[in-house]
Amino acid sequence: MKMKTSVAALMISVLLVLAGCGGGASESPAATAPAEEGNGTFKVGLEAAYAPFNWTQSDDSNGAVQIEGSAEYAGGYDVEIAKKIAEGLGKELVIVKTEWDGLVPALVSGKIDAIIAGMSPTAERKETIDFTDNYYKSHLVMVVKKGSPFETAKSIQDFKGAKVTAQLNTFHYSVIDQIEGVNKQPAMDNFAAMRVALESGVIDGYVSERPEAVSASAANDNFAMVEFEEGFATSEDDTAIAVGLKKGSELATRINEILAGISEEERTRLMDAAIQNQPAAE
Repeated sequence: MKMKTSVAALMISVLLVLAGCGGGASESPAATAPAEEGNGTFKVGLEAAYAPFNWTQSDDSNGAVQIEGSAEYAGGYDVEIAKKIAEGLGKELVIVKTEWDGLVPALVSGKIDAIIAGMSPTAERKETIDFTDNYYKSHLVMVVKKGSPFETAKSIQDFKGAKVTAQLNTFHYSVIDQIEGVNKQPAMDNFAAMRVALESGVIDGYVSERPEAVSASAANDNFAMVEFEEGFATSEDDTAIAVGLKKGSELATRINEILAGISEEERTRLMDAAIQNQPAAE
């Protein structure tokens, strides 16, 4: 009787151990899996404040996507690209509105799966995150007030003595140093702030990429875009725009395949539509 009891106890112990191991195995992947492998969503971080790449609006018109945890929606070129990628991945797109400085930390921490925010794959950023192939290519311009002496500038050197700024923590701000004698102003957090500063005369111009400048001049009749015959010296990566991913992300190959399926004609059409559809307040 004692022997039978011991055997039974041993069998129960073995079963409990096996059950414990089984439970741990089934829970571990879910507990440790990165967001990109998780629950069928594709979480994309962007500012929603950089028209025509991305902006915030009050409804879902023109294909805008609701921002996570908000009654507002995000629209723009980046959102359209994100929609195509999410569809290709077979995942539900979730837009996570994030300040520019918070995008890379959010990606590294797993809060988002990708950055699709008009971000250039600069050498400095590549030290921290990976990038896909480019999904847009642009060049640098200046946004100024109409009627100002800088509207007719042909060279960046024509901005000698001008009060010029750009967005904080972007290569746009660093290239201002290429202008001899420029009155470089403190960097600003976002393009909305720069537009207000330009309108009020606090600055004479700000550095931007062509799509944003076209957007700014379309939204405000007092603004003009200056394209240069002798412009800023930049690298190809500086003026390209790509999807930011966590180092070693398994999504890279699949996203590159999806991007390869978007023709240049389609990309141009999407950008033209974004410029046309941007909110007037942007």
